[in-house]
Amino acid sequence: MDKIELIQLAEDFIANSADNRIKMDSKAPIELVGEKIYDPPIFGFCEASDEVFAVLKNPEVIGCHFRNPREWLPTAQTVISFFLPYSEAVKASNREQKIWPSWGWLVGRVEGHRLLRTLLSKMELHLRKAGYASVIPTMDKKFFSITEPIEELCGEPLAFTSNWSERHIAYLAGLGTFGLSKGLITKKGIAGRFGSLVTELQLEPNGRPYEIYNAYCTQCGACVKQCPVKAISIEKGKDHRLCSIFLDKTAEKYKPRYGCGKCQVNVPCENGIPGQKNN
Repeated sequence: MDKIELIQLAEDFIANSADNRIKMDSKAPIELVGEKIYDPPIFGFCEASDEVFAVLKNPEVIGCHFRNPREWLPTAQTVISFFLPYSEAVKASNREQKIWPSWGWLVGRVEGHRLLRTLLSKMELHLRKAGYASVIPTMDKKFFSITEPIEELCGEPLAFTSNWSERHIAYLAGLGTFGLSKGLITKKGIAGRFGSLVTELQLEPNGRPYEIYNAYCTQCGACVKQCPVKAISIEKGKDHRLCSIFLDKTAEKYKPRYGCGKCQVNVPCENGIPGQKNN
């Protein structure tokens, strides 16, 4: 098994899955029904033994609670990360709404997340059938995500964190770098969702075409202006607390869906890396 086989599996699934279409029963506007949620994925690969994983345990990055790949799977050789860019229909619908998320974006956030998890499960099963043990950290019983502040761990107070970060993993796998909004800017932009899994299949890493964590961000401030609750600033970046409060409001308004994504549309990094031609 090689990269091409895994990438092809994912591309075929996203291209052909009926769940990658906005459905009538989602109550989306009729002009969105039948539109794609995601465009084809892009992939990154890194070694499970990459020494940079240790950096993620520093309190100024994630913290001691972060579990490196071999804490999830002792025999791990490779971490596979992918980005699913939202379709133009999903992004365009959210560009039109100035404060509240569009229905297309809400469907992308909730039904799209379910589709992403299904893709991860299919990839894990494919690897396992080929004889390679694999783990999906965010779907493992040991995974946790914290929004409300809790007691200190290793001397660190915890809030708005998890023990496996899809964006940090994607950064290490060479997929992109962080923006002011704390989203990850890839060659296909910032608007979309990330997934990853750890496997004992050995695959060649593709390297990181950047040296600093925010290399692709121009600090233009467009996401600052886009945020409906002023949770982003040039000086301090993103205030996760303000963002979380607004997301809770969208959850009340649009239950069972939620989302926002205003910092991912109407910005120079929406569809690619600012100032670069992206294929």
